[in-house]
Amino acid sequence: MPDKRRLVSRRTVLTSGVVGAAAVGLGLSGDTGTNTERHAVPLADQTNVLVEQVYSQARERPVNIVTMFPKGVERQGLPVCLMLHGRFGDARKSAGGLPTWLTDSVASRRIPPYAFLAVDGGANSYWHRWPGDDPMSMLLDEVPGWLAERELGGSDGQPFAVSGISMGGFGALVYTRRRREHGNPVKATAVVSPALITNWPEMNKRRAFANEAAWAAIDPLRHVRSLGSVPLGVWCGTEDRFITGTRRFIAAAHPEVASTSPGGHNSRYYRKALPELVDFVGRKLATNRS
Repeated sequence: MPDKRRLVSRRTVLTSGVVGAAAVGLGLSGDTGTNTERHAVPLADQTNVLVEQVYSQARERPVNIVTMFPKGVERQGLPVCLMLHGRFGDARKSAGGLPTWLTDSVASRRIPPYAFLAVDGGANSYWHRWPGDDPMSMLLDEVPGWLAERELGGSDGQPFAVSGISMGGFGALVYTRRRREHGNPVKATAVVSPALITNWPEMNKRRAFANEAAWAAIDPLRHVRSLGSVPLGVWCGTEDRFITGTRRFIAAAHPEVASTSPGGHNSRYYRKALPELVDFVGRKLATNRS
């Protein structure tokens, strides 16, 4: 459990300009203290999207956490799916259409209610450890405590599922592997346009890893078996620059949902894929409850 004395809270209401940008681009960027009282604020007029700031010891800085709920349901005790943002993204931009799609699916009784949690993971971190910054440890070691404090997640605050887009899809697959290695596997993993690059020269251009060995150690394409039998959903546009790596992953992992349809690495494609992701995760929650 993280030290509550390190929690930092903020009353700043986000400007309509930031929210508007998130709505247009889904906010899911692709590859292109001392006060113990928390004051969660709504994201503009979205009362089912709350923004808080906490201190991450793993990242050695304050980070934003954004919780997205379906409207019209009791929030206390909701299961949680992580949503990991893409390169040059952040937690606040991760809302986009997710709260609406989540609300619609729950209201229509296609899926049981759950929440999404997004957290700042760094603009170009690929969700792995850097000197003085470890977003993966934040997810594994700190997020459960933050959720438990808010009476969300499982009995131990653990997210039941993880999802991500682009760099966040890469991170979601690494997180899935780490949860299994820790003996507490997730119940579902869902990724959209995952940034699965098939060669070191291309990855090296992103300056996201110190060397090829560091990349190879966590590259999901090289560690498919380490995911175990977790239910997987994968979506990628056929014109996406990561389609080659995604197809290789699909061929090796045999996910329950493997969708490759016309589209690029952009918000237009994400608007088609993400509602399906919401329902996929919800169905896995329903299966595990039955």
